[in-house]
Amino acid sequence: MATATMSALPAMSSGPALTSCRPLIALLDESDQTLKQFALQKMDAVVDQYWAEMADHIEEIETLYEDDKFASRELAALVASKVHYHLEQFSESLTYALGAGTLFTTQIHSGKPSQYVFTILSKVIDKYIAERCEKESNSDAEPIDPRLEAIVESMFDRCFEEGNIKQAVGIALESRRLDKLEECINASSDRANTLSYTLEAAQTLVTSRHFRNKVLKVLVELYRTLETPDYQNICQCLMLLDDAKAVAAQLGELVQGGDEPSELMAYQIAFDLCESDMQHFLQSVRGALPSPMDQKAADTESMAEDMLAAAEGEGGGDTEMKEAEPAAKPEPSAEEKGLAERVKKLRSILSGETSIGINLEFLYRNNKTDMLILNNIKGALEVRNSVTHQATVFANAVMHCGTTVDTFITENLEWLKRATNWAKFSATACVGVMHKGCINSSLNVMKEYLPQAGVSSSPYAEGGALYALGLIHANHGEGILKYLCNALRNSANNETIQHGACLGLGLAGMATGNEELYEDLRVVLFSDNAVAGEAAGLAMGLVMLGTASEKAIEEMMAYAHETQHEKIIRGLAMGMAIIMYGREEGADTLIEQLTRDKDPILRYGGMYTIACAYSGTGNNSAIRRLLHVAVSDVSDDVRRAAVTCLGFVLTTIPEQCPRVVSLLAESYNPHVRYGSTLAVGIACAGTGLQEAIDLLEPMTKDATDFVRQGAMLALSMVLIQETEVRNPKVKDVRAIFEGVIKDKHEDVMAKFGAIIASSILDAGGRNVTISLTTKAGHKRMSAIVGMAVFCQYWYWFPLAHFLSLTFTPTCLIGLNKELKMPVFDWLSNTKPSMFDYPPMTQVKTEKAPTKVATAILSTTAKTNARKKGMKEDAEGDKMEVVKEEGGEEKKEG
Repeated sequence: MATATMSALPAMSSGPALTSCRPLIALLDESDQTLKQFALQKMDAVVDQYWAEMADHIEEIETLYEDDKFASRELAALVASKVHYHLEQFSESLTYALGAGTLFTTQIHSGKPSQYVFTILSKVIDKYIAERCEKESNSDAEPIDPRLEAIVESMFDRCFEEGNIKQAVGIALESRRLDKLEECINASSDRANTLSYTLEAAQTLVTSRHFRNKVLKVLVELYRTLETPDYQNICQCLMLLDDAKAVAAQLGELVQGGDEPSELMAYQIAFDLCESDMQHFLQSVRGALPSPMDQKAADTESMAEDMLAAAEGEGGGDTEMKEAEPAAKPEPSAEEKGLAERVKKLRSILSGETSIGINLEFLYRNNKTDMLILNNIKGALEVRNSVTHQATVFANAVMHCGTTVDTFITENLEWLKRATNWAKFSATACVGVMHKGCINSSLNVMKEYLPQAGVSSSPYAEGGALYALGLIHANHGEGILKYLCNALRNSANNETIQHGACLGLGLAGMATGNEELYEDLRVVLFSDNAVAGEAAGLAMGLVMLGTASEKAIEEMMAYAHETQHEKIIRGLAMGMAIIMYGREEGADTLIEQLTRDKDPILRYGGMYTIACAYSGTGNNSAIRRLLHVAVSDVSDDVRRAAVTCLGFVLTTIPEQCPRVVSLLAESYNPHVRYGSTLAVGIACAGTGLQEAIDLLEPMTKDATDFVRQGAMLALSMVLIQETEVRNPKVKDVRAIFEGVIKDKHEDVMAKFGAIIASSILDAGGRNVTISLTTKAGHKRMSAIVGMAVFCQYWYWFPLAHFLSLTFTPTCLIGLNKELKMPVFDWLSNTKPSMFDYPPMTQVKTEKAPTKVATAILSTTAKTNARKKGMKEDAEGDKMEVVKEEGGEEKKEG
């Protein structure tokens, strides 16, 4: 019985369940430290339930922590930290958690850390990252709290123990701990995968360009230590570091290896580098490549000079000097010839000639342009409307971009002759868009339009032809720069020819940093002609693209404040923005100067400076600054530009753009709504992103005409290269464009947008897409700059031709080591309809009108039926007559 009674009672060791913590709080007033320690231990166990009561006595707990003589100060700090955590006073909670010392750190390594531990850890890491960044930027900053260091170190240890290497890499990158970064990668079981993750994270998480370069240098060394070095990523890192000599040395090492895999790897790396379109970098790599034949000749010449000097020394002054015979050139060995041939192929690839030739052939052979769409557009428009006429000519150029096909032009010569003045300038430049990449035959293509000595023709056609040469040679202008310079100098101060020549020079000399070109353009700028000066200002920026030249910025800024021409100021504003391409925080000084200027055009330029400097970075401070201007500036133009530029910053993370601009798309201000459409179009170009389509489609019915225009342009950018099978919305969007073009009551602005949008959907013979990044995820310099200048069509339509710089062919090309295309087949596990070309438009034949059946009343039908019945009865009474073969009639009946 006793046993049964005892088992029914609760266990005395655990004590009765607490309903309040007041008894424990009362123990804190006792003088005995053991009682206080006991109370704190119990309070620590129940703080999650009774924190509200403890909060009323938090000062007593904090006093115990501050008492140096109290033995359990760390325990008091831990309890105080937890109470502040529940009060959502995280700063105080973090302070006391640091005071808790080992009591807190042991909870990190416990089996199941509480939500409190996770929250405080995140605050610890945030504080540590902030202090590390402050220490990096300011060497005089206070030293970092060693307690923070200890907790972060324990976090790294835990990540290593649990195998969470990627989490440790993230903390190391954000806290700028290169030593820990190396430790993370070396501790990984899959170093190659971890290195790839780190490279990607360095380009997306690290906001400081200076620190990112340090990370890239570490990655280069770690990539070299792999069992099989990853030469492709090594060269990509060196490209991001702008180290052309190191890339050239690596390529030289590969081609000198003598084995076929190394040779093919060198060619593949060269093609990958070529995709980035950084011509100034590629030129430096070509110049630094080893040249075995020249080296051997130099060695031989040096040897001959040494021998001659030795002979002079031995002969003395009295010896008769004989003229040294020139050293015979040594015959190169087969190995040297092979190496020279491989280096020649590398140079050909890096110059872009190989890629351009292959792409031209692909676009010409596979041209699937639907001519009926163009003819329908032409037939649906008013004959005398110059705006829609220009749009149709440009649409033809976009649809045939790079194909060299000019069928539409030859079939509609009389219609094209209606273009006059600047419309003729634009139409002539369109020929350059269609022949984009024909760098070896450009002068022959444009010869009938180019300026010729002794022959007078339209200056608009001549200026457009010079602009067309720039479009053909965009970013590959070594062979045409001299011709364009001469054309500019011989322009006889004709503003139209100067305008075209400046734009052509800017395109052909893009990112070369050529001082001679810059000086020629500056002379045109200082002539203070509005038309020529606008193009000169923009071209100066294109030539100095990405150089961040202080001299150029100072001169352009000074002249922008001196001149009275808005066109020149706008050209200079865009030029300064382009000069700061990719400079990130290095452009902040200029951005601050431009955004605080009283001139709205320069503030407009400040927005595009942010776009160019931070393009593809997703930088939070840049996004915040753009959003602030988008809702606060007094100028509609500046607000529109601020929203548009969000698309450039978010290029590499397109899925975020629709969410960022969703509220701006509902703004009362039509300029802000227009900017939000272009932002989504730029960021999500070629992705077919459903969120982007859902945002843009309703805006095609906006009350403002230019907002509808922007929505249609953006939709075409998003849906380029999408098929109806992959995305059924394509059919609806094409129907929207067609309806707007055919609607005689639609605004001209909206029609303009619909025409160009239709051409973008079928651009390049339906074989190109808009891509601001390479397949590897790196930025395409010429594409980003081309898109930025294209957006200026709002003010000056001929700048729309820069859109051709954003196009890249959607083809897969395989080459052998001879750089020839072998015959091979691909096995596809997808139905051809998934990626097939859209069906050609069918000619609708009108049916002849059919005769409508006469209506018959029910009473008439009954009467007719009755008459018919009576007639049959009457005929039934007659005898039937059958005619026999003999000709006699036989009566039956």
